[in-house]
Amino acid sequence: MTTHVTIIGAGLGGLTLARVLHVHGIPATVYEAESSPAGRAQGGMLDIHDHNGQPALRAAGLIEEFRGLVLEGRQAARALAPDGTVLFDEPDDGTGGRPEVMRGELRRMLLDSLPAGVVRWGHKVGDVRALGDSRHEVTFADGASVVTSLLVGADGAWSRVRPLLSDATPEYVGMSFIETYLFDADTRHPASAKAVGGGAMYALAPGKAIQAHRESGGTLHTYVALRKPQDWFADIDFTDSAAAAARIAREFDGWATELTALITDSDTAPILRPLNTLPSGHRWDRVPGVTLLGDAAHLMPPSGEGANLAMYDGAELGEAIAAHPDDVEAALTEYEQALFPRGAAEAAEAAHLHELMFGDDAPHSLIDMFTGHE
Repeated sequence: MTTHVTIIGAGLGGLTLARVLHVHGIPATVYEAESSPAGRAQGGMLDIHDHNGQPALRAAGLIEEFRGLVLEGRQAARALAPDGTVLFDEPDDGTGGRPEVMRGELRRMLLDSLPAGVVRWGHKVGDVRALGDSRHEVTFADGASVVTSLLVGADGAWSRVRPLLSDATPEYVGMSFIETYLFDADTRHPASAKAVGGGAMYALAPGKAIQAHRESGGTLHTYVALRKPQDWFADIDFTDSAAAAARIAREFDGWATELTALITDSDTAPILRPLNTLPSGHRWDRVPGVTLLGDAAHLMPPSGEGANLAMYDGAELGEAIAAHPDDVEAALTEYEQALFPRGAAEAAEAAHLHELMFGDDAPHSLIDMFTGHE
């Protein structure tokens, strides 16, 4: 194949696509807005699933390297009542199909698997336009541009490539997460560390939650969930970390101090993460020379599937291109015919999971799911 693939976005999906193309000897360039691999924190842990994320890494020839990144024991899960009572506790017995790794380490593994120069850092997209005859021009913020006959938008929720295909834009789901961290928790925050346990902890109530995960090095990474309009969060001054944390914690008055300390004792400033989604069943008509993957194609509320789906999309697209080296449109058609129902099914599952976690019957609805009694 002589067509050079242009990928916008060096997240997990874009990098998986680039790696699978490299395995098949197909040239690609990834353009990324970040200034360097260390230009931005890469988030917390990811559970990589045996039905999508792991097959993607197998297609990329990286499954053994991936196994070396797994943090043992982190598939443990527990649910707590607001007063700290343990309602459900499942240890990690090593048989689960969702091993946990740090997102940053997974991304570094993918970057290291690509030849030098494949990823071009500091290339923030300013504009994308169709030139006709399957060709598109990408103009970057510094004025430089590139013309390509195969463009892939792997550029996330606010994709600059998506408007070539769809008028859809992300919409707020009515809930936001607030992200905090406790470091060296076993020594410095032992009560909270005990409450979280060895893996994931869920303290849920209708419309709100304190969720945390034990990462590497005794780090507790917390996602506080609140079902509030965006205007409510706009009234909080997140530049005043202590005041913002105190305001968020007031929504959990009466909860166990070992849980609220995950907010008030944070070693980092609280970070607001509004949750957005694309319309359920988002799809588009085939446009020659361009497609999407990951959140650019099927943004949904967090469900543990986002990164897995992005990597699976990347691997599937790469394999389709390799299978049709002389017919790019056949490759894109084949890829999208599977992409659309896959994304729609996972979006429906994500919406259902959020109802289990934050709906009127929380936390019992989630516990019923854990125990198979849903």
